[in-house]
Amino acid sequence: MIHFLFQQSCETTGQQQQNPLVSLLPLILIFVVFYFLLILPQQRKQRQHRKLLEALKKDDRIITSAGIHGTVANVKDRTLMIVIADGVKVEIEKSHIAHVVSRTSDTETK
Repeated sequence: MIHFLFQQSCETTGQQQQNPLVSLLPLILIFVVFYFLLILPQQRKQRQHRKLLEALKKDDRIITSAGIHGTVANVKDRTLMIVIADGVKVEIEKSHIAHVVSRTSDTETK
């Protein structure tokens, strides 16, 4: 019944019905813009951070997200043991590593 009334009101006012795709076009464009400006760069950043964490090894100098500078003493699956001062070791989650300041080369470790 509502459809019938809507159809009659369109006929009496002389309006033509729009294609549903035309009315969805602005929403689709907004989604595409958000994907390229927000979602895609964030995924790239997460992928880069994951690679950084996988490449961590002993004697790398790092900075945590809390701003603590240290040297990696031991690497585990989810955690790291870092030395922040002489005789002071702290175990932290890998996800809290913000930057790698310097990496040890393979020639130094051999």
